[in-house]
Amino acid sequence: MVCYGVVHVLLAALTAQVVLGDSGERTDQKGAVAEIAKTSFGPVLLWVLAIGLFAFALWQVTLAISGYTWDTEKRKRIYHRFGSAGRAITGVAIGVAAVNYAVGSSQSSSTEQSQTWTARLLSVPFGQVLVGVVALAIIVLGALVMRKGVKKSFEKDLDMSRLPPGSRQWVERLGRIGWIGKGLAYALIGVLVGLAAINADPSRSGGMDKALHTLAAQPYGVFVLAVIAVGFLGFGVYCFAAAKAHKG
Repeated sequence: MVCYGVVHVLLAALTAQVVLGDSGERTDQKGAVAEIAKTSFGPVLLWVLAIGLFAFALWQVTLAISGYTWDTEKRKRIYHRFGSAGRAITGVAIGVAAVNYAVGSSQSSSTEQSQTWTARLLSVPFGQVLVGVVALAIIVLGALVMRKGVKKSFEKDLDMSRLPPGSRQWVERLGRIGWIGKGLAYALIGVLVGLAAINADPSRSGGMDKALHTLAAQPYGVFVLAVIAVGFLGFGVYCFAAAKAHKG
């Protein structure tokens, strides 16, 4: 969980650079890993990060299979387990990227991967419809993540008694900011994929990298981008607290 938080703190820093007008950085999880690779102890840190992320993914798999028993509503328990399955996949993907950077292999960005998969879907029958469904699913995912922050439902997953009394209010605030900011970023990716579906143009699609840079080019986009940067930072710090207080 700590390693997952580190990735989001670095992602917040990269997003902040875009706010300040630097358009050359890759603002996605792999870009955050690439920043670690630039440091003096890059390879060692990357291996530590990879091991931590693989452990995080394994923990999420156990939660996806039999976790969240503290939630009495079956529907919400199933929803949480799907979320853990998604985080497990994300953890493995970032961990693999860290290993590849550690051994010197090149990595494609989230935007390149998104455009490749969008092009493949558009090439099949009813491809535009399929891409549109994917876009809608990503937007709904973003809305659900934001809702978790607005309603503070993430608190149900934490045992606040494990945290110092003076920090609990800050964990609540950072959790809300983090979940809302992260959900907004997902929704932006969904919008880009939706534009690709409408125009039948895979180049309109993109991952988090393109979504944030596209937003920066819009009127008042830097203000929304700043909110997302704060959200990533809040989520990263929230992960540090959740590493100690998460149930299960």
